[in-house]
Amino acid sequence: MSLATAWRDARPAMAGVHLDSAACSRQTFAVIDAVARHSRHEAEVGGYVAAEAAEPVLEAGRAAVAALTGFSAADVVFTRSASHALDILLGDWRGPKTLACLPGEFGPNLVIMAQHGFAVRLLPVDDDGRLDVDAAARFLRADPAALVHFTPLGSHRGIVQPVAAIGAVCRDLGIPLIVDAAQAFAHLVCADIGADAVYTASRKWTAGPRGLGLLAARSGMVGESTLEWLGHTEVSTAAQVGLSIALGEHLAAGPARIRAGLAELGAMTRTVLAGVAGWQVVEPPDEPSAITTLSPPDGVDPQIVRDRLIAEHRIVTTYAGIGRAPREMTRPALRLAPHVDATDEDLEAFAAALVSVMATL
Repeated sequence: MSLATAWRDARPAMAGVHLDSAACSRQTFAVIDAVARHSRHEAEVGGYVAAEAAEPVLEAGRAAVAALTGFSAADVVFTRSASHALDILLGDWRGPKTLACLPGEFGPNLVIMAQHGFAVRLLPVDDDGRLDVDAAARFLRADPAALVHFTPLGSHRGIVQPVAAIGAVCRDLGIPLIVDAAQAFAHLVCADIGADAVYTASRKWTAGPRGLGLLAARSGMVGESTLEWLGHTEVSTAAQVGLSIALGEHLAAGPARIRAGLAELGAMTRTVLAGVAGWQVVEPPDEPSAITTLSPPDGVDPQIVRDRLIAEHRIVTTYAGIGRAPREMTRPALRLAPHVDATDEDLEAFAAALVSVMATL
C-alpha cells in the first residue's frame, strides 16, 4: 500500500481539499479514538487515576520525540504550545539577554523575546532569506549573542534553513542554540543538529490534537523548579495521549519516507501553480519542503481569496499576513501545505479554483 493511500485510509474523509497541514493536519481514527477513550476513562475512575494509567503511553510519546530529535526521553516534556515552550526557555535563561535570529523570525516569537527583555540581532541571509552560514559565523564571532534562536522552516515561507550548519557554528563558539521546529518537526531532519533545545507544536506535521507543544532540552536549559511546576500544571492528558499515538504512527510510517513524500509534493505544487492567475511562487521549485507560498498580483488581498476558496470551493489554505514575519515580509501571501495524502488532482482543483476566484474579484 502506498504511503498516500495508507495516510488517507487512516483518517476521516476530508470535506473538500485540505492543503493546510502547516497550520493543522488531520488526525487519524486511532488518535481520535485514543483521546475519546482516555476521556471516558477519566469519567470512570477520575482524572488523576486515569493519568497514572496513561503514563506508559506518554512515556512512549516522549521516547518518540527523543528518537526524532536526538535527545533522551528524560529531556522531553509536554507543554501547552510551541509558544509556551519558548516562554519557558527564555523565562529560565539566566545569562545576558542578547539573542540572534533570522530576519524571518515568527512574529509571535519576537513578542515573547521582547516580553523577556531580549535584544534581538538579525543573522545575515541571502536574497531568498536563507542563512549565509559563513557570514553568520563571522557575525557571531565578532559580536557573540548569548543565545541563537533558529527556525529551520518558517511559518511564512517554505525555505529550508541550514540548521546543522548553524549548530556547528554555535558549538564552535560556545553559544547555546534553541531551535523552533514548529514547521520542521516530522517534516525535516531534526535529530543531532547541534541544538541545546528543540521545541514544536502538536498539530502540524505530526497530525496530533491541537493545544499542545513539545520541548526537548539538555540539562540546565530548564530549571528544576520549572520542571516541577510543569508537572503540577493543569493539562489535557487525553490530548497528550492522542499526540503520543500520533508520534508512534509517524515512526511506524517511516520518517524518511514521509520527508521524501513531502519534498516531492512541494516540488509538484510549485510546478502546477507557477504563474497561475498571476500569482507567483516564492520558493525555488526544488526546495525540499512541502510548503509553497504564493505572492498575489498587485491589488489582490490574499485574505479575501483564502476565504472564498473555503466558502465557494471547500479548499483550505492559510492566509499569511506580514505579522508572521514582520522583519522580512513586505506583503501578505497565500500558503499551501499539503500532507502526503494530497494528489495532483487536489492541486489541479486548487489551480482551477484560484482562476475562478480571481475572475470575479
